[in-house]
Amino acid sequence: MRRATPHGDALARQMRGRTLLRAAFEETWQALLRTHGPEALEPWAAGVLELTRVNAGAGCLLAFWRLSVAHGLRLTPQQLGAAGFAAADVCRHAGATAALAAIEAFAVAEGRLGDAEARQRWWTMMTAIAQGAPDELAAFAGHMPTLLAKGSLVEVADFAAAGLRAAGKDRARRRAFFALEDPLARRLIARMGAGPGFAELEVGLRRLLAALWGGRPGFPPSLQPLPVAEIGDAPRRTNIAGPVIRLPEVFSGVTGAASHALYRAASVHAGAHLAYGGPRFTLGKVKPVQMACINLIEDARVEALAMARFPGLRRLWAPFHVAGPSAEPLAALLLARIARALFDPGYQDPDALIAKARALFAERSDRLDDPAISFDIGTRLANDLGQRRIRFDARGHVVEPAYRDDGLGLWDFGEENAERTEEVELAVDAARIERREEENAPQPPEAAPQPAPTGRARPAPADERGRIVARYPEWDAQAGLERADWTTIRESEPPLGDSRRLARALERAGPLRAQIARLVRAAKVGRAVRLKRQSEGAALDIDAAIEAAVSRPAGETPDERVFTSSALRQRDLAVLVLLDTSESTRDRLSDGASVLDVETLAVAMLAEAMAGLGDEMALAAFASAGRDDVRYIPVKRFSERYGEQSLARLAGLHSGLSTRLGTALRHAGEEIAGVRAFRKLILVLTDGEPSDIDVDRSSDLVADARRVVLGLRARGIDTFGVTLDPGGVGSGAAIFGKANTMPVRRIADLPMRLSELYFRLARR
Repeated sequence: MRRATPHGDALARQMRGRTLLRAAFEETWQALLRTHGPEALEPWAAGVLELTRVNAGAGCLLAFWRLSVAHGLRLTPQQLGAAGFAAADVCRHAGATAALAAIEAFAVAEGRLGDAEARQRWWTMMTAIAQGAPDELAAFAGHMPTLLAKGSLVEVADFAAAGLRAAGKDRARRRAFFALEDPLARRLIARMGAGPGFAELEVGLRRLLAALWGGRPGFPPSLQPLPVAEIGDAPRRTNIAGPVIRLPEVFSGVTGAASHALYRAASVHAGAHLAYGGPRFTLGKVKPVQMACINLIEDARVEALAMARFPGLRRLWAPFHVAGPSAEPLAALLLARIARALFDPGYQDPDALIAKARALFAERSDRLDDPAISFDIGTRLANDLGQRRIRFDARGHVVEPAYRDDGLGLWDFGEENAERTEEVELAVDAARIERREEENAPQPPEAAPQPAPTGRARPAPADERGRIVARYPEWDAQAGLERADWTTIRESEPPLGDSRRLARALERAGPLRAQIARLVRAAKVGRAVRLKRQSEGAALDIDAAIEAAVSRPAGETPDERVFTSSALRQRDLAVLVLLDTSESTRDRLSDGASVLDVETLAVAMLAEAMAGLGDEMALAAFASAGRDDVRYIPVKRFSERYGEQSLARLAGLHSGLSTRLGTALRHAGEEIAGVRAFRKLILVLTDGEPSDIDVDRSSDLVADARRVVLGLRARGIDTFGVTLDPGGVGSGAAIFGKANTMPVRRIADLPMRLSELYFRLARR
């Protein structure tokens, strides 16, 4: 007995009435019947019917039938039917043209998707784009072969999600992004199929450099990421800019353990330049080919010195020297062979220039401490290259092997070559601080309006949200990159509250207040002062010892105070207390006080004690309502005296909005960075997870805040978190580090715990 096939029967009836599609449908149906029975084709027929219900059009139906025949042996009718329903969903949101592009792209990409889960992820991505960027889906689908050739489906889906977030409601930006014309899109594509990258490995690389050369001045050096090269550009190499090593965000096409090994090799090579390099070479009239040869010899020189000190480094660098003998008359290949010959004594190469390079380098092996030999040997090799008429492509030259730096940091380009120094400039303006104009400052008559510098906050009148004072980047953990000028800081003066209410609360906490004052007063924070001419100590005072030695022959009684010691003589501390005033601080406790009431009381107690000691101190509050509205409220600036006005500002704080912690930390870091102090601390008092109205996953803001904390630490600014976390499950440890986090289980304990933290830090 024939089983019922309602979907198949309905589809057949519908197609009999459509003359243009009837023949194609019959052909498709018969092809599928060769491997599946009519009952098995019910899911497929249901998918086709769904396409007709959404008026997908003849083009979509024909494309779907072609897909079904071409992949009918790989995909089951259930899987084909699911694709039909997904394409219909795309059609609902973006129209028939987008659905057609999605079906055709799926037909091309299906062989790379692998399994049902991957196919589901692919269609989920397409549906998200249909909803968020319907006009751009067709262009995006057309680029699918390129994208899947560069990275995995997960990376392509992350790319699409990043585009939707970055473009927002900007249609022009969306169009450029999904057409792969936007710079961000091109950078993201360059990152595909690569990693782990700089962000994941930075801490380990810093420790490696400290372990090798930690005793030298300037070690460990500052590490910074270089943006990845865009599609079609030459691959990035490490760059050395003064005391800073700039490593690519990722090495394109290098993944897993190979990526880790390349970062280690590159950072140690750059470290060798800082450890054993000399003054920068003067560019003068040096030609590009001469520069490349001099750089190559200098690379070999510093590596020889490094391997003499640490023989194991040869194993680190050796795998990257893969150049071999070749008949190709290319300068790049010849330079890579010279690099290997100077690194690997066992390498054999018949080229006379390589033999000459080895001989010249060996002749000067007793002068490896002198960078001048690099200039001498490199210039001679470059002349030989010129005599052999071997063309050097200065514009397209890429240093090999891949772990070596680009060499630009070895040269002093001088003012006459300013256009070339742009390649090695440091990106130090992470925050675009807006110049504040004084109210009564004289204005020039009929002054022509000047355009605001690119990327800087434009002057804006104050509104209820405050005046724009800075823009900062933000780390996009999902995309693995930092978005420049992504968030906006708005400063506003807090309304003055009733300071008497806060003063009465302080009086009621008299015993606790006194205890906190004693704890802080006992702290010895300060700079270690060297004391000369001491009766005892850990080292000799050379000047005093010489005077004692001279006085003895002269018949004088020598002074026995010939030692030096050190002591903490003065307090030299700057503290910025950053207070979270988001909506969650409105919650009430059993005694009727809000969380914010307890926070302000704790800050007032600590501020009172620190002010009595004369410590440099600032207080600020923050909350946010999206990336363009991060409000930063200065309660007390470093330049102001703590007193009645500051107390009134504390009392005037109110709860509301969200918690974009990373941006607030960046601004606090800029504020405290300008203070002269031996110790710089930022104490963050927060009661909730980082979150904001325009961020779906709080983990993204946690990752951003963690990155800010690490960056501040590199600048000598310690950051500590006091988290109101009764459940003990918050992200404080993930942001500040376990050792730099103090979770407070009971809100009522906050005043004492905050001061305990300060006391603990003060003893360090």
